Amino acid sequence: MKYFFLSEGWTIGRVWSSDGLWQITAWRRQPDIQRMNICLVENTELLWLHSTEEAVITIEVKPTKPEITNHTIGKVVLKRLMSAEQIIERLNMAEAKCQLQNIHSVAQ
Repeated sequence: MKYFFLSEGWTIGRVWSSDGLWQITAWRRQPDIQRMNICLVENTELLWLHSTEEAVITIEVKPTKPEITNHTIGKVVLKRLMSAEQIIERLNMAEAKCQLQNIHSVAQ
């Protein structure tokens, strides 16, 4: 698996594999990209952790709200996705608080 952080209010655009731009007809499926229930807060900005399959090498991201586009960059291409070890290192460096929600107790 590979990982990346994506700011709240941004969405995934085009995706590339080693063969070039991801073609749904060739792969017969969408790329496997999942938003996880882990985020960092930096200067009031939420950075959500996403995971993706090894075949993905580059991801284009863009803002979902027009006001973000007017004040910042319109599109960004993520070329260096992170490994699990890099994510743990990044989370370790952050001042983090664990906030658990929707936790169901398991009856034994």
